[in-house]
Amino acid sequence: MELKIGSRIKNAWNAFQNKTPTSNNGYGGYYRRPDRIRISVANERSIITAIYNRLAIDVASITIRHCRLDDNDRFHEYIDSDLDTCLKLRSNKDQSARAFFQDVVMSMFDEGCVAIVPVDTRGLPTNTTSYDILSLRVGKIIAWYPDEVTVRVYNDQTGLEEDITLPKYVVGLVENPFYTIMNEPNSVLQRLIKKLNILDMIDEQSGSGKLDLIIQLPYVIKTERRKEQAEERRKDIENQLKGSKYGVAYTDGTEKITQLNRPVENNLLKQIESLTSMLYSQLGITQAILDGTADEQTMLNYYSRTIEPILSSIVDEMKWKFLTKTGRSQKQDILFFRDPFKLIPSEKLAEVSDKFTRNEIMTSNEFRQIVGRKPSDDPKADMLRNSNLKQPDQEFGNRASIDNNKEGGTIIEQLEKRL
Repeated sequence: MELKIGSRIKNAWNAFQNKTPTSNNGYGGYYRRPDRIRISVANERSIITAIYNRLAIDVASITIRHCRLDDNDRFHEYIDSDLDTCLKLRSNKDQSARAFFQDVVMSMFDEGCVAIVPVDTRGLPTNTTSYDILSLRVGKIIAWYPDEVTVRVYNDQTGLEEDITLPKYVVGLVENPFYTIMNEPNSVLQRLIKKLNILDMIDEQSGSGKLDLIIQLPYVIKTERRKEQAEERRKDIENQLKGSKYGVAYTDGTEKITQLNRPVENNLLKQIESLTSMLYSQLGITQAILDGTADEQTMLNYYSRTIEPILSSIVDEMKWKFLTKTGRSQKQDILFFRDPFKLIPSEKLAEVSDKFTRNEIMTSNEFRQIVGRKPSDDPKADMLRNSNLKQPDQEFGNRASIDNNKEGGTIIEQLEKRL
């Protein structure tokens, strides 16, 4: 049924005309996101940021959850808690859980050590050991003290970064496991950054527009008068080149000009290639990993040698800082899980699924979720059973039906007849 003109005008909505009035609490706004990580200038001007970003994305892709263990310290179930919400869904009002962990890793690589600060809590962490964490932020460590640290954290209430001093048992202090390779003053990464900065400086000089000419005049320059004449001649050639449309100047037939801006051979590029290869080997990465052409074995080695130490340093720090002694005695833990089926090609997935279901490791519905299919309604799809073998209940049912056909009646009726 068509709406009348009055109803259409009454129910009309426009994003620009029907704006909801908002309040910024009197604080100024920003053109760019103020809580975004800022990489130091030395790293921004080099290829190192690309390596940082690749590692951070891979670490953030791993699932980290608040879990409960069984009596044998094995994973039992997920715990529906505020901390688990921070780890799997939303870490604060600006960052999702994945963006938060990417921020943690990027800051840790850039600074060497980073702080994970519980900003919003239910209960005061400095007065009690029993409190709930509602939001987490990444902080930069400004000063170290025997029992406290001063961290610079973004305050989402004021929109400013503020320095606060907190006890060490409240703040998660995550140190880069590759500190000696990345952050030491004379480490391989720092040496590579210096060489890359030198190469950038040479490129800027070569592209600055300078001609680097030497003019040989037809007279000896020893007296002050001759020097003044040479200086006038140099300025005259500069003015000719500057005022010429195509950069053309004239000289005397007796003058000789030598150009010096030809590329000078040095071993700087070889040193950069050698340091890059050394850095890749010490971090456990290859060029194939960065461009996405690595095979399954290479990726497995990468996850076990590079990603796992980073994840363990983050998770271990959160375990003993954000879980109380009582919680750990109740078998609470923080674990990370990696999906091993992401690296398996589709042509091998059918073979793997057959082995896992046949050996009663995973159910059919669990594998259907891996390939993106909805669960089956068949009850057998949620059972750990080998479909290629006859189950005991099936054998019992088959025998009962055979006996029923031979003697007539059910098993109970046959027993009653025999009695």
